[in-house]
Amino acid sequence: MLEHGGRLRQAANRYGIPLPQWLDLSTGVNPNGWPVPAVPAECWQRLPEDDDALMPAAQAYYRNASILAVAGSQAAIQTLPQLRRQSRVGVLAPAYAEHAANWRHAGHHLIELAAQAEAVEQALDNLDVLIVVNPNNPTGRLWEPDRLLSWHRHLHRRGGWLIVDEAFIDTMPEYSLSALPVRPGLVVLRSIGKFFGLAGIRCGFAIAEARLLARLAEALGPWPISYPSRYVAAAALADSGWQQKNTLELKQQGRRLRQLLDAAGFTPAGGCDLFQWVANANAASLHDALARQGILTRLFDSPSSLRFGLPGGEAGWLRLAAELGRLS
Repeated sequence: MLEHGGRLRQAANRYGIPLPQWLDLSTGVNPNGWPVPAVPAECWQRLPEDDDALMPAAQAYYRNASILAVAGSQAAIQTLPQLRRQSRVGVLAPAYAEHAANWRHAGHHLIELAAQAEAVEQALDNLDVLIVVNPNNPTGRLWEPDRLLSWHRHLHRRGGWLIVDEAFIDTMPEYSLSALPVRPGLVVLRSIGKFFGLAGIRCGFAIAEARLLARLAEALGPWPISYPSRYVAAAALADSGWQQKNTLELKQQGRRLRQLLDAAGFTPAGGCDLFQWVANANAASLHDALARQGILTRLFDSPSSLRFGLPGGEAGWLRLAAELGRLS
């Protein structure tokens, strides 16, 4: 099993600090997520229905009709490798490790690439599939749409795929491929867990040509998303007023986090509006020191680095600033 952020109970047991006393910055999930209303009782009593409000809301939000709802983008990440014969798969490093792990587990040949345009373009002729996380997790590296589409055209000429994971892109729609007309061999993955702060409902989307979506839906089976999750997701996707307000707030908070880390001497090497990435040779020691004070960050070994998510309220911001100041 790969390590992920959000293992708060594990941290609480290890450091002997009760759960309510933790400031969890390990996930990159919006800590001030969409305000979920009371869920009608019927949502708990009936099987999910494909013709409810979810798909119209998703098609409007992502501005694309060729879309499939999945149990978090993770479900697509795990299933897509099963839909191709053995392939040569390019993955950028560092990046969200579930992509590489699932393609490797399915028997494909993995080729690790430096996160540089020149490295990718030199490798394209030797790839059948290229996976790009945009913005990248954990580095925050952004790729321009024109460059991604150029890579897709190169791969598609030989029957290849470009998979673009846009889990953290909601505040930067100008970089997204979601609204473009679907193209054979282009798969875009979206999640409402991060921007909407709704990771617990396990709802995401795949945008691709209809034939590939049909194969993916068949592999996933019926009812991949529960009725309550569909109800909440549909309402969140339709709430354009909250989305606009939240985008502005997240951009302000992202700047604040960058400035806070920089002022403490831990200048981020990258990031996006939902997290900042600090490359530091002493990342493990810094992670441990913060955890001993009840602040959980996401530790990476290669390269040695930490990812800081956003505090949820002013008390959390002040607490983080105080601890960073003490450590600096």
